[in-house]
Amino acid sequence: MTHFADRLHAAIQAKGAPVCAGLDPRPDWIPRSFFDAAFARHGRTPAAVREAVRAFCLEVLDLVAPFVPAIKPQVAFFEALGPEGLSDFAAICRRGRELGLLVIADVKRGDIGSTAEAYAQSLWGSTQVAGVTIEGCGADAATVNPYLGEDGVRPFFARAREHGGGIYVLARTSNPGSAEFQQLELARGGAVVDEVARKISTWGAESVGTCGYSDVGAVVGATHPEAALRLRALMPRTPFLVPGWGAQGGDAAAVKACFDAKGGGALVNSSRGVMHAYASGPLKSYGEARWKEAVAQAARTFRDEIARLSVPAA
Repeated sequence: MTHFADRLHAAIQAKGAPVCAGLDPRPDWIPRSFFDAAFARHGRTPAAVREAVRAFCLEVLDLVAPFVPAIKPQVAFFEALGPEGLSDFAAICRRGRELGLLVIADVKRGDIGSTAEAYAQSLWGSTQVAGVTIEGCGADAATVNPYLGEDGVRPFFARAREHGGGIYVLARTSNPGSAEFQQLELARGGAVVDEVARKISTWGAESVGTCGYSDVGAVVGATHPEAALRLRALMPRTPFLVPGWGAQGGDAAAVKACFDAKGGGALVNSSRGVMHAYASGPLKSYGEARWKEAVAQAARTFRDEIARLSVPAA
């Protein structure tokens, strides 16, 4: 089975830029027409709300697929719609795969022992229970929290490797409060995130693709340029997943710091800036009447901007 990093590299080459469209569906920003249609069929019910959100996400996938090699659906927005929301999350993952996109399940799981195994089973491959096959969500990769230590993450990359998948371990996240723990200084020098980076690099060294990158990646936000430079040096063969572009204030300097000298090694994510482009940001003037045009334009612009930033260093 083809190595995850090699599949990601090929997908990026095919689309021309290392970009990822995040799917964080905010009901208040979904065009009203989706709810009107669902309510007409099912009444004002939870099932109708779920149908509207799912239908919107599926259309967004069709719009962004020509421009991005990967998507990152955030499970929380689907779980918030009730227990059945997980089936919608799985449907989005399946549709992404059908469109030839790599699917990064943004779940930020982290646990130990049999619990971690169960989480991993839900993401990759299938599980046999009493002779019955239960399919997972069909992710190519997933985000994982390293707070519990190695036994909290090893079941994830062990399972992922069985299916040609990968993981992205939280390292330096893009949120304002990330420094509270991640930047704590250690008695022996350096910060907590530096030690996490060394662990990620060690875990990833067990499985490196022909492209030179491992199947254990790191989440490094686009809001910390100095940290990105340091972490790239600590993790030379680690693929970065870079959130924070656009709405969270990520800038060009931080993004460029995440790439290696050849312009590789990072995948930059934009969520609301693409899927909700007509509801916020520079394309807000498009409004609901032109929401499809706004999403497609935002995806195209995002691709072109990041393509310019990932040009190899001279």
